[in-house]
Amino acid sequence: MEGMGIFWFRRDLRLEDNHGLHQALAQCEKVLPIFIFDPNILDELPRDDARVTFIRKRLGQMNHTLHSKGYGTIRIYYGSPKEVFQQIIAEFPVAGVYANTDYEPYARERDAEIEKLLQGEQIQLQTFKDQVIFEKNEVVKDDGDPYVVYTPFMKKWKSRFQDEHPPLNYDSETGWDKILPGGEDQQLSLEEMGFRESGIQVPEFDMGRKLVDQYEDTRNYPAKDGTSHLGPHLRFGSVSVRQAVRQALKSENETFLEELIWREFFMQILWHFPRTVHEAFKKPYDRITWRNDEAEFEKWKQGRTGYLLVDAGMRELNQTGYMHNRVRMLVASFLCKHLLIDWRWGEAYFAEKLLDYEMASNVGNWQWAAGSGVDAAPYFRIFNPMTQVDKFDKEKTYIRHWVPEWDTAQYPEPMVDHKMARERCLTTYKAALDGPTS
Repeated sequence: MEGMGIFWFRRDLRLEDNHGLHQALAQCEKVLPIFIFDPNILDELPRDDARVTFIRKRLGQMNHTLHSKGYGTIRIYYGSPKEVFQQIIAEFPVAGVYANTDYEPYARERDAEIEKLLQGEQIQLQTFKDQVIFEKNEVVKDDGDPYVVYTPFMKKWKSRFQDEHPPLNYDSETGWDKILPGGEDQQLSLEEMGFRESGIQVPEFDMGRKLVDQYEDTRNYPAKDGTSHLGPHLRFGSVSVRQAVRQALKSENETFLEELIWREFFMQILWHFPRTVHEAFKKPYDRITWRNDEAEFEKWKQGRTGYLLVDAGMRELNQTGYMHNRVRMLVASFLCKHLLIDWRWGEAYFAEKLLDYEMASNVGNWQWAAGSGVDAAPYFRIFNPMTQVDKFDKEKTYIRHWVPEWDTAQYPEPMVDHKMARERCLTTYKAALDGPTS
């Protein structure tokens, strides 16, 4: 393409193995890379949100890499994407805009608005598949319907992968000399956007051979450092999903690979069923009469329920922005089934706190825990918080770390009796599911 192209960084904060950046650098004479801090997203966040700190830090690292090699910089804007693009179009002779596809409902609305704006200026918006191996309708049933059960989706995913050998790397480092110089006035600080640096840091990910090889044996035990911490890096694209798949294939670890496929399963569910952000996938579950006791919700949030593993998980979340996946299932089940608090309340709290928050996976997993989602746990499956300790933290190593007062008078009594809560849940769910269909 003759002229200048814009590359719009979004959920792909890396210079290497970046599909859209690869295309922009290959097709354009000059490239202006940009990132937009969008107040439509930021205004809902705490002023010390760790994810905003991470994004700004990551952009700084990328610009340092470019600057150290004598190339141009990523320009950082704050404002609604439409207003920012109007400003850029007025300032530069833009021939095309390049970006990687984003699949969440707000992103789809935003991109449709930007595409309409650009079309009015005879500028094309091109988007590319980057954050998944397969997207949209690429892994569906033979009749074209989306899968709503994981196992057949996973099998079809693997079959297509073996048959088609999709690219597992894009050279986006060749052509950096095309990046426009300047932009020093477009390097916004956190303070200029009304934020401050968070005390919570996103941990580095680990895809080393040892961790991946032992992943299946260690991933269920929260006291062991047996998880990759890959989530936030996939969420913001500081690592490519292709790199993660390459490592899984290199190690021949099916469990690690299948966790990546779970991510894509939930992403295609959100793509095909965007209503599930706010509605139960299984509609009868929206008839549940939730108790929604705000005082009990506060105890759950603070890790003061009187159930050790639940409290340890919530305190880990509040202090680090992370919670072990095994514990996430327990705390979600406890909220929905022991306390009969709407899964949407829990999903929103996780959205506020989790460093690796990704809408598709978060909504999918919360609906799984509540029983209302695709391929969900049956409503009568109710985790016993006490036996979960025996199974996954028998020595209480994880619990002692996060609940040091666990065996003292300072630790609260259980806020609800397990047997009573279980029976109440079964009665409430059954009444909803047996109710009228209209």
